[in-house]
Amino acid sequence: MSVFTSVPDAALAGWLQNYAIGRLVELKGISAGVQNSNFFVTTTLGRYVLTLFESIPRAELPYYLHLMAHLARHGLPVPAPIANRDNEYLDTLCERPAVLVMRLPGRSVMAPDTAHCAKVGAMLAGLHLAGLSYGRRQDNPRGPAWRRATAAAVRDFLPADERALLDAEIAFQQQTDFAALPAGAIHADLFRDNVLWDGEHIGGVIDFYFAGHDALLFDVAVTVNDWCATPDGELDRTRCAALLAAYHAERPFTAAEHTAWPTMLRAAALRFWLSRAADFHLPREGEMVLVKNPDEYRDILRLRIAASPALACA
Repeated sequence: MSVFTSVPDAALAGWLQNYAIGRLVELKGISAGVQNSNFFVTTTLGRYVLTLFESIPRAELPYYLHLMAHLARHGLPVPAPIANRDNEYLDTLCERPAVLVMRLPGRSVMAPDTAHCAKVGAMLAGLHLAGLSYGRRQDNPRGPAWRRATAAAVRDFLPADERALLDAEIAFQQQTDFAALPAGAIHADLFRDNVLWDGEHIGGVIDFYFAGHDALLFDVAVTVNDWCATPDGELDRTRCAALLAAYHAERPFTAAEHTAWPTMLRAAALRFWLSRAADFHLPREGEMVLVKNPDEYRDILRLRIAASPALACA
């Protein structure tokens, strides 16, 4: 969540007149994240998050907003979008598509233990199960086609050894068919900074703007690669087992998922190496922009290639 587009207080105050959430008290930019312009908004009636979409096509946005509303209706701690007086979630502010969502309680835990990982695993399974009844479908925007295109865009910026790694992994992933795996709506970016903890409980799961229809196991792999990684990128077996067992208790893994697990961990690592490399080598200008180091996920990919961890669950 970065700030690429500034929002004057006066513009927001006028815009909020089309909502039933009170008058503007405070507007504050959020520096974390890399894709959209995000702000904390406090009004006389509550606290919200304002997002201005910088690159996602407007036609794709209803998928994300209605998914969030769907999951919130199912009792998950997801930021429900706020409808304006025209009963629309999506509006326009500062010439950008814009949405307001509820601001959820809690803060991120960046050094999770086994209990945190178990709760995240159970939460992710609940999200997947609730998402099975979601009527809209939109492919994962960071799926195989995007990975191939982004690899071509960043390849010439990389040193020879990284180009060789990238070329080999793209070729390997193209030989893999995940069509037999259970699929549905996935979060696709469930990193530690996208989960808010309210004491011992999950207060919020945020930032659904990479969501899409894909193999559910890809979502699990993205989550494990972040939540269960040691500082050097290896998988912590205890945390990994806790997360996977808690997920498996809610939605049991299939035999095909067990077979695909090592490859899916690599696919998830490749996706984030590529997105971070693109942000680093092909940056966008912004007022408050966070660019993450791509080397972390390059190294995680190398580790996942070197190891073939089993899908450890009960």
